[in-house]
Amino acid sequence: MTAERSKSAAAAKSRCPWARGEQYVAYHDEEWGVPLHDDRGLFEMLILEGAQAGLSWETILKKRDNYRRAFDQFDAAKIAGYGDRQKERLLNDAGIVRNRLKIDATIINARAFLELQDQLGSFDDYLWSFVDGRPIQNARLSLKDVPARTAESDAMSKDLKRRGFKFVGTTICYAFMQAVGMVNDHLVDCFRHKQVAKLGKPTRR
Repeated sequence: MTAERSKSAAAAKSRCPWARGEQYVAYHDEEWGVPLHDDRGLFEMLILEGAQAGLSWETILKKRDNYRRAFDQFDAAKIAGYGDRQKERLLNDAGIVRNRLKIDATIINARAFLELQDQLGSFDDYLWSFVDGRPIQNARLSLKDVPARTAESDAMSKDLKRRGFKFVGTTICYAFMQAVGMVNDHLVDCFRHKQVAKLGKPTRR
């Protein structure tokens, strides 16, 4: 198949309505809803979802590589040690969202993440316990059927807050759950719905 025909075939696929634009389409087709079982990757996504609060996810997607650079590839042990010098560096970094509360929250969350790992051993096991270790398979017909929060995201948010995490409200937690495949919220007429539903093995990114 030629490159032109391949692009044409990809463009013709039925997708969730929010997947518009090259970057969004790639994220939708390759990452969103794919079960993720990797402590560092889960930590990164939780931080990015918190950074997105009040903004569009597209904004964060465009800055994701900058976030990885700025925050030492989301190495929680390094972030937990950040002091005033690193905070000022981040506040002057135009490649990320320069919000002091969100930057402080990332450092606080790194420390809470490490403490949780020390206590429980696995951030992955902890987070996935809120869905009994396997993705919830939904059958949404339209975007209006997709909730902003669920009982599971409420429980996750409450417990993360209890453990000292910041920017982990229930709507942020539900968006996180969608992103890392704890729930399959691809619409039923989206070509990814069935593909994601079949994924049973851990995927690292």
